[in-house]
Amino acid sequence: MATRKRSSAKRAPLAEYKAKRDFSKTDEPAGGAVRARKGPRLRFVIQKHAASHLHFDFRLELDGVMKSWAVPKGPSYDPSVKRLAMEVEDHPIEYNTFEGTIPKGEYGGGTVMLWDRGTYEPEEGGGVDALREAYEKGDLKIRMHGERMQGGWVLVRMRRPGARAQWLLIKHRDEFATSKFDIVAEVMTSVKSGRTMEEIAERKGRVWRSNRATDAETKTVRKPAAKKSKAKRSAVSSRSTQRKRRTQSR
Repeated sequence: MATRKRSSAKRAPLAEYKAKRDFSKTDEPAGGAVRARKGPRLRFVIQKHAASHLHFDFRLELDGVMKSWAVPKGPSYDPSVKRLAMEVEDHPIEYNTFEGTIPKGEYGGGTVMLWDRGTYEPEEGGGVDALREAYEKGDLKIRMHGERMQGGWVLVRMRRPGARAQWLLIKHRDEFATSKFDIVAEVMTSVKSGRTMEEIAERKGRVWRSNRATDAETKTVRKPAAKKSKAKRSAVSSRSTQRKRRTQSR
């Protein structure tokens, strides 16, 4: 029976995601055909999600879907801090651009912000095969090239019973690591719209496009100069850009 379950999952990789949602009521993307993308770097997104409890949805592209974890306290640039990351169902690639409000009463009802986006790769090379093997092993070491998430990180699966696997999200000790900057507390706006959670909620409607992110959308941030924390400088630069976007959109 175990073999049949694995085979079924391969035929319908987004079955659980679709079963939990009524797409006549929510503007979340239903997702198209699952196609694994080839390339040296895959995409990631982090969405700030005010559902029944505020958390951050950490998503990594792999095998044509977004592998997803709910991180209650969000990421930390302090390598001594271990953040709990609860694995959830795979999401479609189209979810990478979703920002808006999921109606109350629907699964995950609440405001969703596109908090960060970019590309990632295995920290020690090896491409998609290395990522797939590391994910199955439960020791996923990656290097992130986002507007806010930079440098080396690791997701480590814990051996604990439960319906969903529990992982830990930890920052590696590199040039971006710091204990003096709380990025979750400091960075409160969307990388897409420049809006706060409150401003996104006020719009009520969706703010997503089904087309794939362009190269310009996923480009990496230049390495900031020394002296200030590199992570903080990157976040400050991102906030400045978003203020300009908000001014132009009004």
